[in-house]
Amino acid sequence: MDLQLKGKRALVTGGSKGIGKAVARALLLEGADVALLARHEQTLLDAVSELAMQTGGDVIAVVADTTDDEQVRHAVATAAKQLGGAIDILVNAAAEPAGYAAPPKLEEIAGDAFHREMDTKVMGYVRCAREVVPGMRAAGWGRIVNVSGLAARQSGSAIGSMRNIAVAALTKNMADELGPAGIQVSVVHPGLTRTERTAPLIAQKAAASGRDAKDIEREMAEGNSIRHLVDAREVADVVAFLCSPRSRAINGDAIAVGGGAPRAIVY
Repeated sequence: MDLQLKGKRALVTGGSKGIGKAVARALLLEGADVALLARHEQTLLDAVSELAMQTGGDVIAVVADTTDDEQVRHAVATAAKQLGGAIDILVNAAAEPAGYAAPPKLEEIAGDAFHREMDTKVMGYVRCAREVVPGMRAAGWGRIVNVSGLAARQSGSAIGSMRNIAVAALTKNMADELGPAGIQVSVVHPGLTRTERTAPLIAQKAAASGRDAKDIEREMAEGNSIRHLVDAREVADVVAFLCSPRSRAINGDAIAVGGGAPRAIVY
């Protein structure tokens, strides 16, 4: 299926690694021109070089911290200038990592940690959307995909649940407001996902427990109903579709990409 993304200009936040980087790769392979946004310049430049080599696509780096209004404003303007026009697609994936460390108990939750995570994953998404929407309005077309997570549907991490639920609520509000202007907004909920961090984590657990790494990975995969540890590229395939004109029928909806959370019925 041709996703009709050739020539579209995309901005992917958190694009230097993990799901963001995988999404950028998928968009480049579909013919989009992509700007990666992240905080750490060298990691970002390494990702740009790697993706350019893998895909042959037009990919650039813009350095910014999404908790800073002015940095976001400058980064979006720079990306639009270097890509040759207003941003058509925004994928918000910049967030504090989750799912690999034990979440804090109630008495361990501190205000600074809460505000940092909410400022990055919720208000950071707002900041980036705020800057790209005027260009999308002018074009009468746009796609925004917010990467949230299955903690929105599960207990176990209070801050993780709150920030992800907030992203889902933000998505629906944006979709209702912007849909009439031709701008569609959706949210994806990854579960435990294989990224660059997974292999070292498995090796560390194997060394600490004296068990085989394959057994540990098998246990991790048992958290979903397909018994497969979903890879970041598999998440990216879904996101790429949501970024495309082919996703015309989807707006404001949440798409789970965690391999099927067992027992829960979501309707």
